[in-house]
Amino acid sequence: MRSTETRKADMPIEADKSFTKEQAAFDARALLLDEYSGVMSTHSNDVPGYPFGSVMPYCLDGEGRPAILIANIAQHAKNIKQNPKVSLIVRQSNIDDVHLGGRITWIGDAQLIEDSKEEALIAERYFSYFPASRSYRTIKGDQANHNFRFYRINFVRGRFIGGFGNIFWVKPALFLKKNPFYGEVEQAMVKHMNEDHLDAMLKYCKVSNIELPEGIQPKMAGLNSEGMHLRIGRKIVFIRFPKEAYEAMAVRQQLVAMAKAA
Repeated sequence: MRSTETRKADMPIEADKSFTKEQAAFDARALLLDEYSGVMSTHSNDVPGYPFGSVMPYCLDGEGRPAILIANIAQHAKNIKQNPKVSLIVRQSNIDDVHLGGRITWIGDAQLIEDSKEEALIAERYFSYFPASRSYRTIKGDQANHNFRFYRINFVRGRFIGGFGNIFWVKPALFLKKNPFYGEVEQAMVKHMNEDHLDAMLKYCKVSNIELPEGIQPKMAGLNSEGMHLRIGRKIVFIRFPKEAYEAMAVRQQLVAMAKAA
């Protein structure tokens, strides 16, 4: 995303007239990659007519859609069962003035992932991003109530604000992007990097000015054609490739070049 500097209190805010729909779509997708949680709102079943919102971690599936994990007992699960229409708001973090930061409202239909193979793929990716959540699937007790299930949010419309006055409805053709490595290829690359290339990941963090807490080592969580996600403790950071890569060899070349640049 475009970086936004802190505004002085007496400085007037003006919209960037050069900001285009194409730039909005690119920045909206970049925001989804840079962040890893948002506020999801569903139609309340207990308080009819009112929205119900709460914080929701996510990772993207192979089609670029948010995948989320919800317990059967949760309010969201009950609400989605009655009405699958939801929204997920993701906003730019670590910014002083929220009005100048980017935010995307993803409007869509929440869909329970019922196919076992598809669920297994998204589960591996999600647990790579949020390892602690793996234990949620084995909670003892009333499994019918506490069972956690994966959902995807199918895209209907998206509203992106890239700072004051830069507001667009984003088009799916410009916004959504498939992950060419999703599944076994991605899993193999992530496993290889975590087992054999900690030194390289330390260099990626250094060149990207990512501070590592004492005693914490980076772990690769996932990657796509645009870059890679590293897990720093419980935090997720996205490091963009210098060039987009659509084949495994191209990813390797990008990673080698980035390590050498450090």
